[in-house]
Amino acid sequence: MNRRTTLAAAIALSASLALAGCSGSGDGAEPELKVSGAFMPEPVMDDMAAGFLTVKNSGGTADKLTSVTSDIAGEVQIHETKNQKMQEVESFDIPADGELNLERGGSHIMFLKLKQKPKQGEKVSVELHFEKSGPLKVELPVKETTHNPQKH
Repeated sequence: MNRRTTLAAAIALSASLALAGCSGSGDGAEPELKVSGAFMPEPVMDDMAAGFLTVKNSGGTADKLTSVTSDIAGEVQIHETKNQKMQEVESFDIPADGELNLERGGSHIMFLKLKQKPKQGEKVSVELHFEKSGPLKVELPVKETTHNPQKH
């Protein structure tokens, strides 16, 4: 009888430890992404446009922006600007408890082969894809061509 009690206690302890290990969500260990400041300046060219936004990660794990999709363009790329030259990149890091800033003169979203030229006052729908987190749908309001918000 003593062996059965010990075995039952060991099984109960193992089960409770396994369940405790599964309670990882909500502890800040996963990326928690939120987008702000999204906009697209009204394009001056008929076939390409740029998009800008900030992805804030309040979670305890880093993530990566791996791609962007949108119905408005035949192709959407993510670009960085180095030494005043634009180049496509595979991904952008979003640090834990940090942010990714896509802004004029720096990293940005590039819309190529536009199917229609968006006008000021309209909104462009995009979907952001990440390495770890699920996709995020974002609306980019189309602003005047020279729009450049200042960071505080």
